[in-house]
Amino acid sequence: MTPPQIPPAAELEALRQRYRLERERRVRPDGARQYQATDAEFGYYAADPYVEEVADREPLRDSVDVAVVGGGFGGILAGARMRQQGLERIRIVETGGDFGGTWYWNRYPGIHCDIESHVYLPMLDETGYVPEWKYAPGEEIRRHAVRVARKFRLYQDALLSTQVTSLTWDEASETWIVATDRGDEFRATYVVTATGTLSEPKLPGIPGIKDFEGHTFHTSRWDYAYTGGTPDGGMTGLSRKRVGIVGTGATGVQVIPMLAEDAGHVYVFQRTPSTVDVRANCRTTAQDVGADHDAWARERRENYLRIVSGETAEQDLVADRWTMSAGLLEKLLTSFRREGDREAFEAAYEAEDAAKMNELRARVEQTVTDPDTAEKLKPWYWYACKRPTFSDRYYPAFNRANVTLVDTADTHGIERVTAHGVVVGDTTYELDCLIFATGFSVGTSGIHSGKLPVHGRGGTQLLHAWTQHGPRTLHGFTSNGFPNLIQMGTLHNASSVNFTHILDEQAVHAAALVAAAEAKDALVEPSRAAEDAWIAALAEDAPDHEWFHAECTPGYYNGEGRGRPNGPTAYPHSAVAFHELLKRWRENSTDEILQARTLTQAWRTAGSARGR
Repeated sequence: MTPPQIPPAAELEALRQRYRLERERRVRPDGARQYQATDAEFGYYAADPYVEEVADREPLRDSVDVAVVGGGFGGILAGARMRQQGLERIRIVETGGDFGGTWYWNRYPGIHCDIESHVYLPMLDETGYVPEWKYAPGEEIRRHAVRVARKFRLYQDALLSTQVTSLTWDEASETWIVATDRGDEFRATYVVTATGTLSEPKLPGIPGIKDFEGHTFHTSRWDYAYTGGTPDGGMTGLSRKRVGIVGTGATGVQVIPMLAEDAGHVYVFQRTPSTVDVRANCRTTAQDVGADHDAWARERRENYLRIVSGETAEQDLVADRWTMSAGLLEKLLTSFRREGDREAFEAAYEAEDAAKMNELRARVEQTVTDPDTAEKLKPWYWYACKRPTFSDRYYPAFNRANVTLVDTADTHGIERVTAHGVVVGDTTYELDCLIFATGFSVGTSGIHSGKLPVHGRGGTQLLHAWTQHGPRTLHGFTSNGFPNLIQMGTLHNASSVNFTHILDEQAVHAAALVAAAEAKDALVEPSRAAEDAWIAALAEDAPDHEWFHAECTPGYYNGEGRGRPNGPTAYPHSAVAFHELLKRWRENSTDEILQARTLTQAWRTAGSARGR
């Protein structure tokens, strides 16, 4: 691949001005409040379409070793790593009807992962599975989630189609009481929360959504009963339908080409165009990816993590558009290797960014035949302002006569929905079906949104404590006052574009904490001094990205244009460095987090029995 040409200084200044202009066209005064949750009157958007009827069962009042909240890859990996440490009673509680998390819910047409499957799918070494595609389709990923869950016997105590409604620490028995929406109230010695960063679908707060008399649904709950077909296409139910789709992010980029093939007419409502780079998906063999020796998958994903975290590597084993543009991820990720003179780095970064964005805008011109449509599809912002997308079918879809791009930048989005369509400016677009590809409330778990109240020692609620004093953790996993509670996620932790790798490292750490506590019959709970030291370490080297996100086009990375303040939110060095730090800590300092139990094992068992 020929490196993109670095623009001259005059062009860089012109780009800065164009980026500011395009940003102002899209900023809304309501910021993130322009979206609404899929609950209450909009709860039907989040209903499970894959389970016809949830089977009745008696509420549980038993006890388990570990309760895991969430059955996506985070929860599955936590359960698997706990099993490897010898834990027997592991109960995963999952809202969906099966394991898979995001990949259980998302089954829309064209769905694929945008990270190479040989590094994205976890536990390939342990299961012996080699993915069939470089970028796996959603169904292959969902089946792998089930494969791992079966291998580690996670179904035997699982509660599916069940939502945890509260977690309460019981001092008398030194266990957690786990309550659910099915009337369960069981006890767990340890609780791991793995509710994910893509678990709560969101809708735009467009006036009149409830008035629309056509068919409507969210892409994470695709209605094949209405459209017909499968994730591979064949949506015969749309052959004579006028279909509108709202959203042109990672989901929209995959869905829109499929709709273009099958629908009578497709109206694409776009506020901000995504960057759409080359995908080049292909079938792969074990020989292609070096799956001929032990730990091949770990070697490959470690290599990938090094490159996309700014570390050096002798060879790029994956060699895709993520790794080719790895230097530009510095602004996307808090966890990234940074060194050298900052002023020189920023100058070089801007030049490289401009060259890459010029390349991506040129790709639009080379593919889309209508000049006006092509101009509307060009992304005018820094590369890391929005999550990059990849497709070789998206731009060609706009050359079809049955696809219309409706740019909503100057009206700050769709103005309103009527009984029969969508209004943008002076035009009403009459529709039979309206699809929302508006994604999820990224980074918002049940704990952080308040939907899952957690009460620790003395009845203290975790969210209230964090609202008053800011989040407090050690390494992002544990908090003082909440013994034996281990959180998985992005807070105070490492970040990477390959989040399943991050989750697996978190699961290994969580299982090691539990194993250490079991070995010494202790509680897992950091001191406030340990929390203070960790937060100080995060703050000391936190990167200055506030100015960057203030200049970005609105999106979920910058609070829809409100900005993203600097602060101790995530590990400020590379994910590779964070994983090495955790490993050293486990080898030398685990005892620092273990607190003496008040009760003996016999008293705890008796206390749990009294609680039942």
